[in-house]
Amino acid sequence: MNKQQISAAALKARQFFDRGNTLSLNNRVQSLRKLGQEIRRRTPDLLAALQTDLNKCPYESFMAEIGLVLGEIDLACRKLKRWAKAELRRPSLAQMPATARVMKQPYGVVLLMSPWNYPFQLTMIPLVSAVAAGNCALVKPSAYAPATAAMIKALCESVFESGHVQVILGGREENQALLEERYDYIFFTGSPGVGKLVMQKAAVHLTPLTLELGGKSPVLVDNSADLTLTARRILFGKLLNAGQTCVAPDYVLVQRSVKDGLVDALKAELRRMLPDGNYLRTAYPRIINQKHFDRLRGLLEGQRLLVGGQVLEDSMQITPALVDQPAADSPLMQEEIFGPILPILVVQDMEESVAFVRSRPHPLALYLFTRSKQTENQVLGRLSFGGGCVNDTVLHLAGAHMPFGGVGESGMGHYHGKAGFDTFTHHRSVLKKAGLFDLPLRYHPYKDPMRILPAWLLKH
Repeated sequence: MNKQQISAAALKARQFFDRGNTLSLNNRVQSLRKLGQEIRRRTPDLLAALQTDLNKCPYESFMAEIGLVLGEIDLACRKLKRWAKAELRRPSLAQMPATARVMKQPYGVVLLMSPWNYPFQLTMIPLVSAVAAGNCALVKPSAYAPATAAMIKALCESVFESGHVQVILGGREENQALLEERYDYIFFTGSPGVGKLVMQKAAVHLTPLTLELGGKSPVLVDNSADLTLTARRILFGKLLNAGQTCVAPDYVLVQRSVKDGLVDALKAELRRMLPDGNYLRTAYPRIINQKHFDRLRGLLEGQRLLVGGQVLEDSMQITPALVDQPAADSPLMQEEIFGPILPILVVQDMEESVAFVRSRPHPLALYLFTRSKQTENQVLGRLSFGGGCVNDTVLHLAGAHMPFGGVGESGMGHYHGKAGFDTFTHHRSVLKKAGLFDLPLRYHPYKDPMRILPAWLLKH
């Protein structure tokens, strides 16, 4: 799609919104219900597309993509009228007599830009929130997952009126052309580097935005943790989508006294979870493209492997690798891994773990494994991160009732459930003043306040 066509699409969205077509709550709910029905009907095709793009098995695709989207739709349909209801506020003394309320107003035309790693979920959940809030949307899925992007376009065209939701396919040229247009809100999910460019483009029009980025999400393991359960849950988060997850465990900080036990447990769980080569090729996701495949292979060079790290060129897969004590300044510990490589670093105590994490940019997620309430309070109280889990990984984002988002370099803003509705909604304060009584003190000519204000108000 060329620049002129993209400009025409943005204009069509603006005209559709200006006609007031998205303001009716009933219409919004009907659109979302139709979307849910169409997703359920097309689930086999969506599963096939995800397998084509990433070799995701149907179970993982439904668990981590389609099921989460359906959950968001169902919640929005049930709660939308409550979310959108105006909220009464108490007027101040200076405002009386009056009524005060906060009204919920859609922003207008929004741009949604999504990545390739969860190409369905990370496109559709923001779209559900945008539609629930009453916006029109231009949707740009990633070109790196073309089969899923094509399915999203066909799905949206079958559900939404022309101008309400438009899916733009293409690569960098389309991305650049889209960012030249003016929007009322931008929602971007992707890398911090590209996020900075999106923010620069948004600044031209002072467009508000949400950035869902990434970072190196640490796992902290103390000497009280159940090591078998810890290993299983770490690997759940790391093997999901072959580590190509923005909140995947990026590295482990483990106390020296339990390091060997944790490594043994991780090896045993890997043998259980990936039993043979046939299962690996049919149910374990592949690396998205040659560029990322080569990058991950480069990160493994010169590292001491405890297990795994086999490079399968023909299937674009890398077996899960445990790396022993990489240097803190190595590329493996400087950039987000975004693949099935897990560095294991030894610390003396939890204080050293906290200091290590504090010395680095705020992560998108943090995972703590401990049985100690004191340790839990220490870590949660002293470290800043987007969200996380105690004694598990990744699942903090699996429900529509908890906001998800980053902090600092890992992003800004939140979504999921009501948080997503609020993200795409302008909360507008409206004061309705009565005419029965009019306080004369606020009008010119003004007098010396020292003479007319009560003495108690002037006391320090």
